This record gives sequence, C-alpha cells and structure tokens, in this order.
Amino acid sequence: MTDGSTGKSWRDLIVRANRIVLVRLVAAQVLLRRWRAQPPRRADVVRMVGDARRTLRDAGPRALIRSFNAGTHALALEGGSLTGPLLAKIHETLEGPRYRRWVRQYDQLSDADLQALREATTRLSYRPLVSVLMPVYNTDERWLRAAIESVRSQRYDNWELCIADDHSTKARVGEVLREYQSRDPRIKIDFRASNGHISAASNSALALAAGEFVALLDHDDVLPDHALLAVAHELNRHPDADIVYSDEDRLNESGKRYDPYFKPDWSPELFYGQNVISHLGVYRTALVRQVGGFREGFEGSQDYDLALRIVERTTSDRIRHIPHVLYHWRAVRGSAARTVGEKTYAHGAARRALQDHFDRTGVRAACEPAPRLSYHQRIRYALPEPLPHVTIIIPTRDRIDVLSRCVRSVTARSTYGSYDVLIVDNGSTAEETRAYFDQLRQDRRFSILRVDEPFNFSRLNNLAAARASGDVLCFLNNDTEVISPDWLEEMVGLAVRDGVGAVGAMLYYPGNTVQHAGVILGFGGLAAHAHTGLTRRAPGDHGRATLTQAMSAVTAACLVVRKQLFIDVGGFDERLAVAYNDVDFCLRLRARGLRNVWTPFAELYHFEGFSRGKDDASAPVRPGFVAESELLKDRWADLLNEDPYFNPNLSLDRPDFSLAYPPRHVRKWWEN
Repeated sequence: MTDGSTGKSWRDLIVRANRIVLVRLVAAQVLLRRWRAQPPRRADVVRMVGDARRTLRDAGPRALIRSFNAGTHALALEGGSLTGPLLAKIHETLEGPRYRRWVRQYDQLSDADLQALREATTRLSYRPLVSVLMPVYNTDERWLRAAIESVRSQRYDNWELCIADDHSTKARVGEVLREYQSRDPRIKIDFRASNGHISAASNSALALAAGEFVALLDHDDVLPDHALLAVAHELNRHPDADIVYSDEDRLNESGKRYDPYFKPDWSPELFYGQNVISHLGVYRTALVRQVGGFREGFEGSQDYDLALRIVERTTSDRIRHIPHVLYHWRAVRGSAARTVGEKTYAHGAARRALQDHFDRTGVRAACEPAPRLSYHQRIRYALPEPLPHVTIIIPTRDRIDVLSRCVRSVTARSTYGSYDVLIVDNGSTAEETRAYFDQLRQDRRFSILRVDEPFNFSRLNNLAAARASGDVLCFLNNDTEVISPDWLEEMVGLAVRDGVGAVGAMLYYPGNTVQHAGVILGFGGLAAHAHTGLTRRAPGDHGRATLTQAMSAVTAACLVVRKQLFIDVGGFDERLAVAYNDVDFCLRLRARGLRNVWTPFAELYHFEGFSRGKDDASAPVRPGFVAESELLKDRWADLLNEDPYFNPNLSLDRPDFSLAYPPRHVRKWWEN
C-alpha cells in the first residue's frame, strides 16, 4: 500500500519517522548531560543533531542506534541522580532484548553440552581449591541469598565461600549468614567486631581462605553455575596462570541480563585505562598475600589496586582471559553496576592506585581522567631526555592542495620539539609542485627524496626510512591533517616504551566520524578498521573507542615506530605494494613479542584517497590486490582467524562491536 499524495510506501514513511526519533534521542544526550549543571545550549543540540545526521548518511540507522546506545551507556556510567539511572534504563531497554535473545541461542548449555562437560570434568588432572571471597554489609536479603546460592550451585565442587560480614547493622544479614553456615561446611564466615569498609572486610575474608586461588564476588552479584568449572578447565590448560579473568554482563532488579562486556585478551594499555580484569577475577592466593592483600584507603577501586600490584609480580603469559560471561553484575541502587556516579570516590582511588603502580615500577607517567569518560584513565608517558628525533615520512605525487594542508597542519600545530619532514616525491610532474618543493627546502626541517618508479607504498617508505635521520619514524599519508597539537608527544611516548612495536592514531573522516581506531583481524576475511563510522565523541563499546589499547595492527596512514625496530623486521614487504603492508608489518612486530598500540589521544583527519584514489566496493578490483590479499592470508592464516584483541563473541561483519551470530569459539571452553 502507498500514500497516493506522496507516492511513498508506508515502510518508507515509518523508516523516516524512526530516523527523526533517533536524531532527537541523540540530541537528548546533550540535554540530559547539561541539565546536570546548567540549561542546555542551542549550539550543543545543533551539533548533536548534525552528528546524528552525518552518522545516518555515512553508516545508516543501525550505526546511529549503536552510537546512541554507546552515548547513553557512557552518560549513565558517569552518573547523576536523575540521568544515570534514566540513561541506564534507556540503554537496557534498547539493547537488552537483543542480547537476551543471543544468550538463549548461544550462551545456554544443551543436554549434549552437559554430557560432554561431565565427561571432560572427570578427566581433570588438576582440581585446585578456589576460595570465593565475599565481603558483606547490610545486603538486601534477596541479593545476598542469590549470591550465596550461585556459589553453592557451582558445577565445580572444590570451592569454599569465605564471607566477612563488616559489622552489618541489619540483624537479618547475620541470621541469613548463620543459616547458610549451618547448612554447608564449605561456607566460612568472619563476623567482624567493627565496620572497616570493603578493603578491611575483604582482608578478613582472605584470612579465611585455604584455596590455591581466590575468586572475588560482590555480595549482590551472581555467578553462573559453570563459572568456577570454566576457571578450573582454563587452569588445567595453563596451570602456571596467576590471574584468570572472564567476560561479564549486568543483571537488572528483575534478573534480566544486559550490557555484556566481551573483553580482549590481556592488554596492559587498556588495563591502565580501565580495570578490564574486573569480573570474574581469579588470583593466585600466594601472590595476593605476597602483595599484602587489599589496601585500605582505596575503597571503591580496591580490586583494581590489588590487580595492579599482582600484575607487577607476574608476566603477560600468566594472565589468562576466558571469552565467556562468567559473572553477572547486579545493577541496583547504590551499585556501580547501575551508574559509576553511585560511587564517584572510586574514580580518584583508581587513579591513585595507578599512579602508585607507575611510581613503584619506575615508569615516568602521569595519570589523569580520560577526556571523554572521566571515570576511566588517560596516561601521559614522560618522554626520554634528550628528546628522540622523529623523521616524518610523507609520500606524495602532485596534488599540492592536499600535501600543503598536511604539511601546514604539522608545522603550525605540532608542539613536539625535535622532528624533520622527509617528503617522498613519487613522479610529480606539475610545475606548481616543483615550486612548492623549492619553497619547502628553504626550511631546514624539510628534505625531498625523488623516486621515479611505479607507485609502491612499501618501497617508497623503505627508501625514505633508510635515509631518515630520526631515531623514531612517523609514516604519514599526505591526505591527513593534524588535529591534536601533542600528537607526536603522545605517539612517541608510547613507541619508546619497552614491549611496544608500532603506534597508531585516531583518524576521522572530514564529517567527524571515525575512519581508523585500530585494525581488527578477520573483518572481510582479512583485516579492517575498528569503530568505522562511529561519531567522534561516542565512546564505543565500553569505552574502547576512547582508551589507549593494544591492537593487532594499526594503519600506516599515521604510524610511529622506532627506526631500529623497523630495520630489525625488514621494513614494509615490497610485494605488498598497496594493500595490507601495514597489517603485515605490525604482525611481524607481534611475532617478535611486541604489542602494537593504538591511541585515541593523537587525532588527525584523513581525507582518504585524495592522491591515489580511494578503494571502493563499487570500483574495479585493482590489479595485484588479489595477490596481495592472498599473500597476507597465506602468511598469517592462523592469526587472521583468532585476533586476541577482539572477542570471538563479537561480529566480524560489522566494525561496531555488535554480537556475533554465531560466536567464533574455536572449541568449547571445557575442551583441551
């Protein structure tokens, strides 16, 4: 049926109406944010509506929904007496039903699974005792019983529950605890004589523990019945592990699951930005005791402080991630699961814990609130003295309008004190280009390398790198424009750290949507950029578009690396003339045990494809592209199928961290 006056179908009209509603919802983020402090400004509303329209145009309605959900999620976490719970409810309402359908389909054990699980469990050769630590204070009886019963119903039977009641004033709490203590000898309880808050209570629970490992459980949260068994199977595969952590989600007061956090494998940089271990966190008890247990004065972030001190005493290969939801974080009034604003004191405690960690380990760094998500952290690493000299390498051919914008942004905005610019002229013919190069040569920071050969991105950069005078190389596309004045300070500060390979930047399209936020393996069968199309201010999935983190690869459109590392791995592979040379280079760094790091705090625009033409799905396949793709696939087939920095429960069909249908687990968690 159609509307005769417009010729539009009802479906089209509904889609248009939905888009209008979504635009208004996104604009409401500003209203809700600013009402906390002052009336909203018209400019804020106009900007947000503009962002929403651009997202619709560039990435479609679904991307707008995801962007809105991410924004409401971030605002809900930041808190506020009205907006936090309200936005949390909006986020839960929009995303919760989809996730619960996914849970029913992919996160339930079938009868066949249970049979296979029972058989696999009988073959476990290593069955460590796990002490579940649970500090309690005036807990609602419903949630306290649910938490205890979730431990008692565990399919793994070698556990003990160590409860410390922090001198609750509600008599019913003690009655419930004594009831359970009498019913199950595996439940140990310390009734504290005075209230000491959560760190002291956690230490009292720790004093009861006899297990080889301790697992942390809040008094109103819930473990799925297979949680400890999944940990036991992981410890059988990796008996030397010191830390095991899992994915997690939230429970509303009705017991419905929502807001899953499907985490990456261990990434120290992301851990410094947020406590990615969090729930479920399992630690080797001997190490917990070695570091002195939980420190008083860090309440609200006592688990983060503990994890930081244990990380100092172990190695990355002994920190294991189980990519399954093994913890349900209950979102009730007063809980940080509902909004981080419920416990704002925790933010300062987290930053103090992190600064203490850097001070203890001799890392010269400053910790401050992350600009877009103040409850997370940004780390500024001190630069070495003397300042490492950086050679910025920019390949180009004519198009001086494009190159001059890039060069002007570097010289006018960069605050880094020691750099030169090496421009690789690959066959320019225009008279204005020669004149521009003559002008640049008058600046001692600039030099021109002429290369009259067919275009080969890898070879051009390799030739320039061999000639570069800098200790650090910055590969920069000519169709970029610097936004952040301290972009080089940020990238070099990361690149010179031990264990770091290549460093990549945040790149935006001119319309202020994300073009590059790191590279994830497996997209499109090979590799593609994360968060593409996300609006500039949106935090992404659990803040991952706003926090520094390890990634499998970063784009060479803006890539910083130590020159010696570049030489050691042989530079870019010249058989990869155009495509995937940066991915291959980063994976060779990874093969040497180095982490490639992406930072959102070095921001540039990327006017992609102005010089050489933009790859487009509708364009003819470039000669050589198939061969380059096959070379990457043949060389890195195993890694392309399993990116450690991208959870197998997340889709490789979309760059927005949406759910995978089905997940890509290479085996069941109980299989060896």
